[in-house]
This record gives sequence, structure tokens and C-alpha cells, in this order.
Amino acid sequence: MNIHEYQAKAVLKEFGAPVSAGKAVFSVDEAEAAAKDLGGPLWVVKSQIHAGGRGKGKFKEPEAGEKGGVRLAKSVEEVKTFVGQMLGNTLVTVQTGPAGKQVNRIYIEDGSDIEREFYLSALVDRATSRVAFVVSTEGGMDIEEVAHSTPEKIHTFSIDPATGVMPHHGRTVARALGLSGDLAKQAESLVAKLYAAFVAKDMAMLEINPLIVTKGGELKCLDAKVSFDSNALYRHPDVVALRDVTEEDEKEIEASKHDLAYIALDGTIGCMVNGAGLAMATMDIIKLYGEEPANFLDVGGGASKEKVTAAFKIITADPNVKGILVNIFGGIMKCDVIAEGVIAAVKEVGLKVPLVVRLEGTNVELGKKILNESGLNVISADDLDDAAQKIVKAVKGA
Repeated sequence: MNIHEYQAKAVLKEFGAPVSAGKAVFSVDEAEAAAKDLGGPLWVVKSQIHAGGRGKGKFKEPEAGEKGGVRLAKSVEEVKTFVGQMLGNTLVTVQTGPAGKQVNRIYIEDGSDIEREFYLSALVDRATSRVAFVVSTEGGMDIEEVAHSTPEKIHTFSIDPATGVMPHHGRTVARALGLSGDLAKQAESLVAKLYAAFVAKDMAMLEINPLIVTKGGELKCLDAKVSFDSNALYRHPDVVALRDVTEEDEKEIEASKHDLAYIALDGTIGCMVNGAGLAMATMDIIKLYGEEPANFLDVGGGASKEKVTAAFKIITADPNVKGILVNIFGGIMKCDVIAEGVIAAVKEVGLKVPLVVRLEGTNVELGKKILNESGLNVISADDLDDAAQKIVKAVKGA
């Protein structure tokens, strides 16, 4: 689960991390009050969307002006102007894709005198099962480009969960960033605070870009991007309360209500599969035969008829879907349950696109019998390769 920058900074502030004063606003009137309260004389007006590259992004609407989604204001009137231009308009960045995202909230923050910019992030290193830090002197830039062009400027280290953060971790960061004296001590303190926040809140990723040194000699988190492990949200009702569903795909929201693993994609063939590995293989073979999957959808090993019905309805709700492939290998999941769920969903929402079903495993003959006697226009497949070729042929033929 992702949250907005202002929310991420509030979480970090709980753990003592240095952030600038700021206020989230939802209207021009609120923006005026916030700017006056912050005092100025310099304000940063930041569009709040779940995507990076906001500063270099562009709005679709001409009335939003030529500047990007992050703007520097030198008066209260300028703050009001920028907020009025941004709110309700669509910001397109390298991470949103061409569709962009509508800006529904703005973060107004005190301006900072920047001496230097760095990059610092923490994430779960699955190879070591530890929290790893990534540090670079190239702050404010696309870290992927830095990794590609100048990988020697990126330093990584992991933290043993048995010891937690040790003094040498802070020294590692200070050395990598070329910090000494009091700034080195600040770096050591910051690493400890960020690690504490990461572990306590079950974060999946924490990115500070840029981490700055002010002209007054202070380290400060100028931006913050945080995502949380969705599997741990039951432990954090305070984090769940930060969720902004307007930033999420409606189909993914509906899927989460039924405990379905669903991710919307840009293709034309909807997939319903049991098991993440089989789902990935299904998506791969669809691409192999020249089409693109419209989604990743894992109904899980113990899905009920109701769950399968909900999954099918979510797939058919996508207007880009031109065909559906159901690929079930029944172990715990019974093929007859899948068949009953598909039939129930089709009776409720109809079937307007080709449907290919491949069943194998527990109660497979019963599942096939249920589908054959349903009267549905279902294309049966013997194996995954056969299923993929049939759905691709059906979609291209349509």
C-alpha cells in the first residue's frame, strides 16, 4: 500500500526524522491559510499523487500552466495561483503513463536553502532477508539512471536483524556521502530513525530523494516515498487509515475485498489462474503467442464459488478485455468449484468475449462436465500451450 508524501513525512516525523514544516490542503482557501500559517517567505507547492517525477511532469490541461507538479512560490498570492492551477487537473509523469493522475490534494511546505542533495532508501533485500540501505551522492535524480550510467556512485549495505542499526552503519552512510563532523553524527542518527520506522511500520520501501544538507548545516528529508507490506496492514489500523483509494485501480480495490491477488495490466486477454507461479507462466505464454495479458489474477488455492464469481466479474469489468483464459490446476482448488463459479458469473454479467478454459487436477472430469452441460460457449483446452494458442486465435479472429 502506498501513501502520499505528506503522509510519509508525518510517519517519519513520529520517529524523529528531520522534515520541513508543511500542510496538506484541498482547496485554494485552505492553501491561503496554510501559507500564512507557515509564514514563508518561500513555499514549495507540491502535487500529491502516487507517482514519482512530479517536478518534471506536465499537466494535460492548459489552464494548469507550463510548470510541473512541484513549484516554488515567493508570495501567498503565488501559492494560491499554483494551487488553483493544479487542483483537479491531470498530471502526467514518467511513472503515471500517458493517462496521468488527477491531483486532488496539495502539500505546501516551507522552502529550504539547499547546499547538497543525496539519495537514501531502505527496502527488503530478499536475497539476505534483511533490510538493505541504498545510498548515493546523486540525489534528486532518477536512481535507475544513476545505477545504469555510474553504478560506482551507489553504495548498499544490509542490517542484521539480530543487532539492528549499529554505529558503523551510520559511518558507512557518512563516508559514502562525504560527510564529516556534525553532519556525520546526523547521518548516524538518521539511519537509526529510518530503520526504526521501517521495521515498526512494516514498510516495504522507504525512499528519501533528495536527502539534503541545508546551508545551515542540517540533514533534512526533502521528499519521502513510502510503501507498506499489505500482508502486515492488519497490525496497523493507523496506516490503513492513510489509504487513498482514488489513487488505486477500482478493479484492484474490488479484488482486495474478496482477498484476490489482482493487478491490472494493459493487455487484451483476461486471466484467471490459481497459484502465482502458474499465473506468471500463463501470462508469459500469452505473450509468446503474440498477445498481452490484461491482468494478473491468482484466485488462490482454496477459493470458493463466490470468490471465483467475483474474480470473473472483475475481469469482465475491464473494457480492454477481448478474451478470457481460465487456467486451473486443481490441487486444493477443485475444478468443479471453478466451473460453478464461472457459470454463476456468466449468468450474472453475461459473456461477450471468447472464453477458453483449461482444467486439470482434482475433480477435473466433474468440472468439465459442469461446463459442457451449462450451455455456455466455452472453448475447452487440453493443456496450457493449447489454451494459450486457442485464446490468442479467438481474440485475433474477433
